[in-house]
Amino acid sequence: MALDNDSLDTLVLGGGCFWCTEAVFDRVEGVVDVESGYCNGHVHRPTYEQVCSGTTGHVEVVKLRFDPARISLRQLLEIFFAVHDPTTLNRQGNDVGTQYRSGIYTVNDAQTQEAQALIAEMAASGVYAGRPIVTEVVPLANYWPAEAYHQDYFLNHPDQGYCAFVVGPKVQKFQQTFAAHLKR
Repeated sequence: MALDNDSLDTLVLGGGCFWCTEAVFDRVEGVVDVESGYCNGHVHRPTYEQVCSGTTGHVEVVKLRFDPARISLRQLLEIFFAVHDPTTLNRQGNDVGTQYRSGIYTVNDAQTQEAQALIAEMAASGVYAGRPIVTEVVPLANYWPAEAYHQDYFLNHPDQGYCAFVVGPKVQKFQQTFAAHLKR
């Protein structure tokens, strides 16, 4: 059954290397498309090499198209916070630089409010043992899709070293923690 694009929502997330984030959200029930890209920098149509230089201000992100009748914004954000470390500034594991910062890039005020409310709730709960959540919540700006070879990277290269040792464990964590949200 084809979905009417008007019934889909968009959410853009930065949680470190986009290969990791894309691989997780590709498996989420209700997410109909995941595209790796770059956003919130000052260069028009940046390349991977430019973004990796750390001079463009862009962050590696995934743009999700999802059906809110099948998965809520809050559920997507809960998955996002579980599969990356929102307490490390400009880094995820060995990936270091502003392009790997944690961020929620909102397309409307409702997303901003939902994200800020969840962050406040998590901070108050002490879930991160007193470490502050550094995830930025800002409006989406200057989005550009990543090059074709970055799309579906884990799917196409599961045995590549980074995929096997970094992406794979994140996917496994998602599958174990959020089994109810796995695509059938």
